[in-house]
Amino acid sequence: MFSLGELAVAMPVTGSFHTYATKFISPGTGFTVAWLYWLCWVVALASQFLGAAMLMSRWFPNVPSWIFATVFAILIFALNTLSVGWFAETEYYFSSIKVYAILAFIILGLCAIFGLLPIEGYSRAPLFSNLTANGLFPNGWIGVISVMLAVNYAFSGVEMIGIAAGETDNPKKAVPAAIKSTIGLLTVFFVLTMVVLASLLPMDEAGVTEAPFVLVFDKMGIPFAADIMNFIILTAILSASNSGLYASSRMLWSLANEGMISKKVVKINKYGVPMRAMLLSMIGIVFALFSSIYAEDTVFLALVSIAGFAVVVVWLSIPIAQINFRKRWLKEHSENELSYKTPFNPILPYITITLLGLSVIGIAWDSSQQPGLYFGVPFVIVCYLYYYLRYKKF
Repeated sequence: MFSLGELAVAMPVTGSFHTYATKFISPGTGFTVAWLYWLCWVVALASQFLGAAMLMSRWFPNVPSWIFATVFAILIFALNTLSVGWFAETEYYFSSIKVYAILAFIILGLCAIFGLLPIEGYSRAPLFSNLTANGLFPNGWIGVISVMLAVNYAFSGVEMIGIAAGETDNPKKAVPAAIKSTIGLLTVFFVLTMVVLASLLPMDEAGVTEAPFVLVFDKMGIPFAADIMNFIILTAILSASNSGLYASSRMLWSLANEGMISKKVVKINKYGVPMRAMLLSMIGIVFALFSSIYAEDTVFLALVSIAGFAVVVVWLSIPIAQINFRKRWLKEHSENELSYKTPFNPILPYITITLLGLSVIGIAWDSSQQPGLYFGVPFVIVCYLYYYLRYKKF
């Protein structure tokens, strides 16, 4: 995030890390990063529309899932065809529901932990007994490393700050503020949420029979807990879908703008929205959606595997690009001329590269994630080869 902030403030462009990888690593890398990121969101959006439809089946069990999936896809597409201001407004309300829900969960959870609220199965305050019962790393360091890919995929989307910088009025002010608030919210909300869940649920109960959030609410005796969480998760999915279509369409537009795909995709409407890029993204989403239904164990497995691998590769390109950018910048400028600087440079970017590299290595230790290597690495090779054959350079 810090590396992306330095790049985005110095060069606020819609292509973001795709453009940075092109300029400061190699054009072939930029081309590959863009397609990996686009594919990541296409697969995610297909899964999200289907997931949202499945959530609706709780309240409307007799309505086929494809109807709700279609309705949500049309809704998100319609929201994205409007101006960026409308997109931001809807995203604000979607995100607010998530934030307030998580905040309420943390407050109620902490009250239960310290005995201020009763919770099923405990006659006194549970405190942190469940959190410490199995030690710091119950499955060892291998367990930590092997789960890093899934964690990275779960956090994908934070890099969208860089993409939005290209359409921001004052990126020098907005980008650093967005990075600080994002890191702060992620640190506080996610860490506290994990502490609450791990403290109130024994390790062998969490996520086995039902969603852990629902289980905690049920243990607190909160009525309609499942329905409340169903609604919150639905809004969270729609929020992610709204952002995902924005990001995927802008990435395609950036590819076209730099001449890596047809220039016809560059065209935008009167609201400044790249409609052709958005339509192509929707076609990709529909294809992924159909493959999840009719080719789940073949085509969709390959797409999901590449998407999970793609997040790490895209993130890996950001600190590498920032390190190269800083070296090039210092040849003609001083460090003080940078409006936003990555803290502890270059130590922090190298630590980031190391951790992301470990998460890729961790894939080999988890059989459920190994398809990410089997499909992801060949996809990267194909992208590089295509770029070389067309442009005679990497």
